[in-house]
Order: sequence, then structure tokens, then C-alpha cells
Amino acid sequence: MHQRLISASLAVIVLVASACGIFESEHHTKAENLQPTQAPMYSYRIINRYPHDTEAFTQGLFYHNGQLYEGTGWWGRSSIRRVDLETGKVLQIYNLDKRYFGEGIVLWQDRIIQLTWKSNTGFVYDRDTFEKINEFKYPTEGWGITHDGKRLIMSDGTNILYFWNPDSFQEIEKLQVRDGDTPVLRLNELEYVKGEIWANVWGTDFIARISPQTGQVLSWIDLTGLLDIALRRDPNAVLNGIAYDEKGDRIFVTGKLWPTLFEIQLIPKP
Repeated sequence: MHQRLISASLAVIVLVASACGIFESEHHTKAENLQPTQAPMYSYRIINRYPHDTEAFTQGLFYHNGQLYEGTGWWGRSSIRRVDLETGKVLQIYNLDKRYFGEGIVLWQDRIIQLTWKSNTGFVYDRDTFEKINEFKYPTEGWGITHDGKRLIMSDGTNILYFWNPDSFQEIEKLQVRDGDTPVLRLNELEYVKGEIWANVWGTDFIARISPQTGQVLSWIDLTGLLDIALRRDPNAVLNGIAYDEKGDRIFVTGKLWPTLFEIQLIPKP
């Protein structure tokens, strides 16, 4: 997820059940033991392109009131940001202490909630001022986070999604994500879109559309070719970051260290 890019030739994204839980200390999952997806596949059409900060190691993304909010990672470079969509200009920023590796972010009411990777610690900020008002603990790694209007939904790099009480951060439920019978590992940045949980799968150009009731992958979004490989100048510059504009029904996606944020429209593959 964070330190090394899986081969760019990866064209499938599901690990077989026997590989479930095999992670090295830096999430270096191996490319073997992969099998093709079973769920329907979507491609994309680019609607708009917007500038994106190539120094932003994108870990979380959401859209609110005409602007983007972005959580960035890496040791000593982690932050939360408010960003102008049209220009990519950073309008407001809060930098985390250097001991924290920032991860996913989500807006809950008037608060921004942020995970960290290995510190088992999350932070709560005032949405408008970015003042830190609380912190909380959780037992797993932190990767992505979103909500369904009632519960926070969190990923930890496995095939499990955790549902939390948004006030106490206590676990209510957890859900195993599968494509057919096969666990889908490396669930990363999350977004809740029209009753579905969308998840980047780390190290790939695929987004899983997941049923929050069953954990089954309903379909896949194949974003291969979205950003020219020549523009991915860092080996860690993988696809990561999904934001949904509910009022405008717009989908935004980007990647770590990418120069562009894309508005896309989905197209079913035959």
C-alpha cells in the first residue's frame, strides 16, 4: 500500500482464499495466487480533468460544498487539506505529527475523522477550522474510511470491512468482502455511493463496488489507462482516492502523487 508498487502489469485483483491474511510488514503482498474476477466489469469515460498536487500522497478523499477534502500520508508529510476543485490549490491544511502516517478521511456531520496506518490511532477535527478535538484507538491498521449515514465503515487492508458507531468508535459489525467465494484483499480507500461501498484495491487500477448487506462484489470498475504510465514517475504512484458529489451525481478519482484528478462516467463492458 505504501512502500512498494506491485507490477504495473497486474490485470487481476483477487487473491485466492488460501492467501487470506498473508501480509508482510509493509503490506507487500505478492502478485502470485491471483485469479480473474467473477463479477461484472465497468470501464470509464473521462468527463473532466483537474489539477492535483503531485506532492499529495493521497490516502482519503471526499467532496463537500463545492470543494475537495484530502487526507495525505507518508512519514513526515501527512496532512488533511481543503482543496479547490478547479485549480487544485490547497486552501487549508493541517499537518500531522511526524510520528503518524495519515490514512483515510471521512466527513461525519461537522467533523472530519482521520485514520492512521500503524499507530492504532484516529483523529477528529472540526470541519471548518481543522482544530483537533478528539482522538480514539482501534485494534487494527487503518486504511480507508467512509459512512452510510448511520455507521462509519473502515478498511484495514484485509478483506474485512468494520462498521463503527460514529460517536464512540466502537465496532458494531464486520463484513467479509468476497467476489463469489474468493476473499478480496487489500481494500483501501472507501466511498459510499448510492447504497454501495466503493473500495480501491491497493496496487491495482480497480475499484470494487461492494454490497454493504452481503459483502459481495457487485461489479468492478477497471480504470486501467486513466493516467498515462509515463506520468506515474514514482513507484508508489498508485490509483487511490474516490470522491462522490451526491448533489451533482459526479464521481472523482485520483492517485497518490498524481498530477490529475479525474471526473469519470462509468461504462458497462460487454
